[in-house]
Amino acid sequence: MGSVRSTIDRYKKACSDVLNTGSISESNTQFYQQESNKLRRQIKDIQSSNKHILGEALSSLTFKELKNLEGRLEKAISRIRSKKIAENERAQQQMNLMQGAEYQGMPSQQYDARNFLPVNLLEPNQQYSRQDQTALQLV
Repeated sequence: MGSVRSTIDRYKKACSDVLNTGSISESNTQFYQQESNKLRRQIKDIQSSNKHILGEALSSLTFKELKNLEGRLEKAISRIRSKKIAENERAQQQMNLMQGAEYQGMPSQQYDARNFLPVNLLEPNQQYSRQDQTALQLV
């Protein structure tokens, strides 16, 4: 009689495990559905925001939303100007360093708009010809 009871207990346990596994799978499915819906909403909001930044679909915005958009655009423009000023300052410092080195005996060079040295700098210097060089004599 003990073996029958243990068999019944194992059967009940197996049945409850199957039911629990099903509910876990259902809750996982619900969780991922909620997450995907949340991500879809976020994507839609970002796309809408991008349209507004580009000046599209502004008629649907309220006055408060327009003011918020204006503030965001002004901050973005300010960041861009700050970066540009920093780039210009770095370029100016680089030029000052180059000019400082020029006073220490480096020849002056002209740069193009991209701050590249001209090609003729790579060619041998025409000021010094081999004819002007005198041979060294060992005594």
